[in-house]
Amino acid sequence: MKAEKSYFDKVHTWGRVSCVTSLVFMMGVPLAITLHLDAWPPLSGLLKGLAGVLPMFWTVAVIEALSYGPIIGSGGAYLAFVTGNISNLKLPCAIAALKGTGARANTEEGEVISTIAVASSAIATTVIIALGVLLFSPILPLLTAEGSLAATAFQQVLPALFGALLAGYLGKHWRVAVTPVLAGVLVLVFAPGLQVGVLIPILVILSLAAAQVMWKIEGERNRSNGK
Repeated sequence: MKAEKSYFDKVHTWGRVSCVTSLVFMMGVPLAITLHLDAWPPLSGLLKGLAGVLPMFWTVAVIEALSYGPIIGSGGAYLAFVTGNISNLKLPCAIAALKGTGARANTEEGEVISTIAVASSAIATTVIIALGVLLFSPILPLLTAEGSLAATAFQQVLPALFGALLAGYLGKHWRVAVTPVLAGVLVLVFAPGLQVGVLIPILVILSLAAAQVMWKIEGERNRSNGK
């Protein structure tokens, strides 16, 4: 009798299917247009353009998978990497869901909650974008135009989002947060052009190292006090 697949087996099976299907559609649309119009780009120009962007995107792709995967889980990672906009929407939603429910990442409960959060974010984003295109297209240029009263607010949406998420963690774990925050500020001061996909793993490693050092110091202190 064939053993029933576990939750994670099913996640990886359907995740691979969704990724392959998405790649087929993503590549199929421009290929179909090219075939229909018989408008092929020059091979030399195509290779030259790819040479400039592929090294960066491949590196960022690997780094993001290693950085985001442990937080948003397997199911959330498949959904997030197919739908995109991970650092701006999917990751904050998963973190907020885990924090609100008290679940821990890398557990079955955390996997399910983060996957639901990412899926809900993707659905909500699609609906909101569709409504925004239909309803705000006539007035959006007026709101975002230079000199508009709302222009400054539109420029600060992401800082406000991440600032709200950061405030909660700083309040609870401020000692662990000091090292990555200071390191991030220093890196951006001396290397302001550094890509986010490279900066985040650096800060993740520093955070883990700082937490490990603090844990060892606290352990030694408790042993010396006989606790």
